[in-house]
Amino acid sequence: MNNTPLADLIRPKSLDDFVGQTHLLGDGKPLKRIIEQKRIPNMIFYGPSGVGKTTLARFISDNSNMTLRKLNGTSAGTANIKEIINESGTLGSFGSVLVYLDEIQYLNKKQQQSLLEFIENGQITLIASTTENPYFYVYGAIISRSTIFEFKPVSPNELKPAIERAFRIAGEYNSRTLEIEDGVIDYIAAGCGGDVRKSINCAELCVLSAEPTSKEDGGVSVAEEPVKSFSQDDVNTGKDDFTDKSPYLVTLETAKLLTQRSNMRYDRDGDEHYDILSALQKSIRGSDENAALHYAARLFAAGDMLSLCRRLMVIACEDIGLAYPAAISIVRACVESAKELGLPEARIPLAEAIILLCTAPKSNSGILAIDAASADIENGFSGGIPANLRDSHYGGAAKLGHGGGYKYPHDYPNHFTPQQYLPDPLKDKVYYSFGDNKTEQAAKQYRDRIRGNQD
Repeated sequence: MNNTPLADLIRPKSLDDFVGQTHLLGDGKPLKRIIEQKRIPNMIFYGPSGVGKTTLARFISDNSNMTLRKLNGTSAGTANIKEIINESGTLGSFGSVLVYLDEIQYLNKKQQQSLLEFIENGQITLIASTTENPYFYVYGAIISRSTIFEFKPVSPNELKPAIERAFRIAGEYNSRTLEIEDGVIDYIAAGCGGDVRKSINCAELCVLSAEPTSKEDGGVSVAEEPVKSFSQDDVNTGKDDFTDKSPYLVTLETAKLLTQRSNMRYDRDGDEHYDILSALQKSIRGSDENAALHYAARLFAAGDMLSLCRRLMVIACEDIGLAYPAAISIVRACVESAKELGLPEARIPLAEAIILLCTAPKSNSGILAIDAASADIENGFSGGIPANLRDSHYGGAAKLGHGGGYKYPHDYPNHFTPQQYLPDPLKDKVYYSFGDNKTEQAAKQYRDRIRGNQD
């Protein structure tokens, strides 16, 4: 028996066999039409691992009469790129070489630039793949010469047929008749985070770890016929001339042990990290405590409590702000408690902070105000500090006119008296507008009253 991975044995033979990516490969979709016409442009495949990027590149090569050359950004250098370029001139017609560059984000700018000339003159066709956002990691000139297609995690319902097929072929390949407990396929489909390769590998491991059992033990039979060892041709043709074998039971407990937490896609320096934090903040801003708790649970599962703590304090200021000024103090107390407790108990005060922020009134008046003031500074709008506000706590200040004419507000009724505070060019500028929440409107009424502007 050879050691070919199961994921390679069951790679799709047609576009209709692909699992997921229907937004790209469904009937009438642009990428499917491009592949069927066999006029392949330069492309960047962007998405998580295990969702078909490499498989599709190989399929394109096999079905477009192009010679496939593979590079991996983690190990390739400029010399490897030049070797392929030089080789491309000896491989038949111009433009017949398809270079599949996996993990392009690991190539530096100079290495990526070395591809440009040959992409532009058509000597090679480039398909690059990346698990990171190409707009952050891929050289802009390559992006401008390529079409970006985003691959998405495969839904559990789309994964199930692939997992069932994986069990059937793995059982045949290992000469085992399989019986699978109810819930196994559903659990793997839900637990592998939309990763086809992970789900197939998990199915293979379940088959290898299954123990012989009797028919009386029950279960759902996947391979009804007795099985025997077979060749790669048997996989492709579906032969089923097998000898008798005792059935092997795949249990739900085994599936849970082997699937473990592979549904977690998380890298503290990657897109998923920032996507989860973004989703968390937008859920809190939108007052959806259920969604916010979901994204927090993802961070807990990844062991990333500190990112959650920092983001909650930001949210308390940015999105709740002056509508409920005590929120920052409460959230800070919850954060400090969480740090003292550590996981898993830290989940409790942080969950309470999340629910508090979700159900609290919202105001972004503070961040809008400081952003407006910062924009003036960045655009060069400032001016000299009014003389009455300048420091006068040194000898000679009076001679310079610094601090002269300053009115001390505490000496006046309501601790207020009108005077100019902004520089002359900005003296009538308004950065802060009161929010429509109860707290800020009460503050506005007080401010209007002491200024004598209340209606």
